[in-house]
Amino acid sequence: MPSEQPRRPLRVLAAMSGGVDSAVAAARAAEAGHDVTGVHLALSANPKSFRTGARGCCTVEDSHDARRAADVIGIPFYVWDLAERFREDVVEDFVAEYEAGRTPNPCLRCNEKIKFAALLDKALALGFDAVCTGHYATVVTREDGGRELHRASDAAKDQSYVLGVLDERQLAHAMFPLGDTLTTKDEIREEAARRGLSVASKPDSHDICFIADGDTRGFLADRLGRAEGDIVDESGTRLGTHEGAYGFTIGQRKGLRIGHPAPDGKPRYVLDISPVDNTVTVGPAASLDVSALTAVRPRWCGTPPAGGPRTYTAQLRAHGAEREVSAELTADGELHVRFTTPERGVAPGQAVVLYDGTRVVGSATIARTERAVAAAG
Repeated sequence: MPSEQPRRPLRVLAAMSGGVDSAVAAARAAEAGHDVTGVHLALSANPKSFRTGARGCCTVEDSHDARRAADVIGIPFYVWDLAERFREDVVEDFVAEYEAGRTPNPCLRCNEKIKFAALLDKALALGFDAVCTGHYATVVTREDGGRELHRASDAAKDQSYVLGVLDERQLAHAMFPLGDTLTTKDEIREEAARRGLSVASKPDSHDICFIADGDTRGFLADRLGRAEGDIVDESGTRLGTHEGAYGFTIGQRKGLRIGHPAPDGKPRYVLDISPVDNTVTVGPAASLDVSALTAVRPRWCGTPPAGGPRTYTAQLRAHGAEREVSAELTADGELHVRFTTPERGVAPGQAVVLYDGTRVVGSATIARTERAVAAAG
């Protein structure tokens, strides 16, 4: 495959979160001969309300770390305020999805709406050719000039799942300098240290950046209020109560507070969340098995698939395994996906990302699922 590195020097806007990955990515882009400018996105109206050390957006500390890295690399640096756009497109969407009984991934929404929409649009308007980030993924240029998104060379660090929302236009202006090298995270840190970047030893954060204390349920309760509802089994028998159905996700086992064991003595899991009557249904693990799903709002990293069902692999979580599926785009624009073997704990609101080998075909938001137990019955 052709390398993702362009043949001519470009004007590159490097999104610098204040973490080690984005700093090394910016340094590599500059070292490759591109005209690089660093930018830190201020995504909180009150930066202290976001997690200290959060990777990707959020604190005064991160902004200072990004500026120091830019100074060492020797590139101009700016801070852009996108807090209002982030609140509307990511935070409010996150709350609304949970309120509707769905489980969103805010990182996908941020990539779609902020880093490769609001940021990219502003970059292009200012004359930049590309936006560079520290994601581990690869952009490949085909012989016809089209661009494809592929998994990172190192599968253990691959982040193509959270980039599956990017369309062909956005890919045409995306640069991921870390994606095509087989280096461990320790080696990335060693490279940062060799370059004199103080973020070399800065710890990663894998939490939701806009939830300061990591308490998602408390964050939602503050915005949606507490509303007592029932926890029931599959027969409708009341087992306990909760303070808001939004505080649960499909497949959840801990924190149910039912108070007494199931008749068979086995653990119970969240099977369904009904925001209409504020009810959470729990049951055995086998009832979590899903044979198929329907997803909406598909976004394609290139030409949409056509011509009936095709075999792909699918990924349902940022760090989940691939599963073989048959997928078809229906006449009304929905994506129907059927698993070769049942998949456990699939939640509406999650993204399903399709792959053809290492190539990302596209993604869509899960709207409905078909349970394997029901299908067998």
